[in-house]
Amino acid sequence: MSAMTLDAALAARRSVRQFSPRPVQPALVEEVIAAACLAPAPHHSRPWRFVILSADARAALTNAMGERWRQDLQRDGVPEARIRRLLARSRDRLAAAPVLILTAVVGHAQRAWPDQRRQRAEELMFAQSLGAAMENLMLAAHARGLASHWVSAPLFCPDAVCLALDLPSDFQPQALIALGYPRESLRLPPRPPLAVRDHIIDR
Repeated sequence: MSAMTLDAALAARRSVRQFSPRPVQPALVEEVIAAACLAPAPHHSRPWRFVILSADARAALTNAMGERWRQDLQRDGVPEARIRRLLARSRDRLAAAPVLILTAVVGHAQRAWPDQRRQRAEELMFAQSLGAAMENLMLAAHARGLASHWVSAPLFCPDAVCLALDLPSDFQPQALIALGYPRESLRLPPRPPLAVRDHIIDR
C-alpha cells in the first residue's frame, strides 16, 4: 500500500453502526484478523486473541454485559425506564452486526513484576498493543469495503465476559469490534475540522 493510499484509508475510515444484512465471508474475517496480527507487540509476543462470536455466544455475552451494566446504572440512580432504553439500544446494535469479534490479550505473555507500578505499566503496554492491532483490523476491513466500529464495554465487566463465554483464566477482554458491509443508504456527516496544532506540544 502506498503512502497516498494509506493516507486515504486513514481519512476515509469511519465508525459505522448501520450495516447491510449481507453476510461477510469467513475468509474475509480471517484476512482482517491477519492484518491485526501485524501490529507491534511487547516482548516479541503475539498476545492478541480474537473471539468470533456465534449467535449463541453473542446472546450469552449481551445478557451478561447487560446485567452488569444494569447493576451499575441502578447504583448510579438512573431511572428504570432510561435503563431499559439504554440496554435495548445496546443490545440492538450488537445484534445488528453481521460479525461480532471480542478482542482480548492473554496474561501468560506478560512479565510478572514485584510491584504494582511496573505491573500496571506491563498491562497497559499490552492493552496499547491490542489497540494497534484493532486499528489494523479496522483499516484492513475498510480497504475491503467493510465497515466497523469499536465497543469498549468489555473493559467494564471482564469477569462477566469471561464467564459468559467460558474463556481461559488468563484472558483479559478489552473490546468488541462490530463488522459488516455498510448499509447502502448510509450517509455519514463530515468529520469535525482538525486543528492539528491543538494536539501538539513542543518542548
